[in-house]
Amino acid sequence: MSSVESKIVDADEAGMRLDRWFKLHFPGLGFGQLQKLLRSGQIRINGGRVKSDTRIATGQSVRLPPQLGGMSEPAISKPLTRNTIRDRNDADVLQSMLLHEDKKVLVFNKPAGLAVQGGSGLNRHVDSMLESMRSQKGEKPRLVHRLDRETSGVLVVARTRGAAAELTKSFRHRDTDKTYWAICKGVPRKREAQISTYMVKDKLPEGDMMRVAKHGERGADHAVTKYRVIDKAGPYLSWIEFKPVTGRTHQLRVHASHIEHPIIGDPKYFDIENWELPGGIQKRLHLHARRIRIPHPDGGMIDISAPLPPHMVQTFNLLGLDESDSEPIDGSA
Repeated sequence: MSSVESKIVDADEAGMRLDRWFKLHFPGLGFGQLQKLLRSGQIRINGGRVKSDTRIATGQSVRLPPQLGGMSEPAISKPLTRNTIRDRNDADVLQSMLLHEDKKVLVFNKPAGLAVQGGSGLNRHVDSMLESMRSQKGEKPRLVHRLDRETSGVLVVARTRGAAAELTKSFRHRDTDKTYWAICKGVPRKREAQISTYMVKDKLPEGDMMRVAKHGERGADHAVTKYRVIDKAGPYLSWIEFKPVTGRTHQLRVHASHIEHPIIGDPKYFDIENWELPGGIQKRLHLHARRIRIPHPDGGMIDISAPLPPHMVQTFNLLGLDESDSEPIDGSA
């Protein structure tokens, strides 16, 4: 027989509404069921009664009634944090990230803070973790694109050599449609526009950085990004949808800074002096690979969206932003 359990609120979940927290952890629990459990006092925080719109805080204990024991959360709905990644083995972490799986393709929701490939001082990253998913033939899944370490969201991986070749070709020929969500400083004057620049890499003592190149500068690559302002929180912050046409390193982060609306929490390209984050917002990169549409190696399209990471869910809650307000650029479905 199931017994009463409790869950501790992680730091990345602080500020979330209680009903959103339950949607993340127990997607099978309907809103009406949640309300009934709250009204009867079967769900409590630190022993006290609460409402669905209660904001939760780090370290609080959420009482879970016995009937939730049968609603084991699907792998893709559990929010991963730095702590849960550290404490679990590679196979479990990848399973928790999984959004789509078939014989040729895997799609993951990469959490912020997890590197895609190895680098200086990095022992754990997606590429090394994929060793745990070798096939019976011994074939290891292959990366076909990458995300910055602090960028969360959709990451496509090929299961076979042939699938890797086809998917890589789609990225190279720009047959993919990628959508990113970001929270940026200020509100662009143009609500929808295209950014077109050349970009070049500078090798600096503190690490490589990309910048907008001067006209005719050697080694520069053309970079094009479409953007649209979805919503704003006063004149100080805006929710922007970016669509990269090209795929240059740090392209969206550099372009956001170039139009003087850098992505908040960006340690490299947020260059506004004496600007402070509004209270309650975590100083972490607010850039999320929300959706990808890419041809499947066997025909048809893969169309996958990734839930926001906990720190961006927290920010959306604090700013009163609603994910349902989003509409695709160019009206694409």
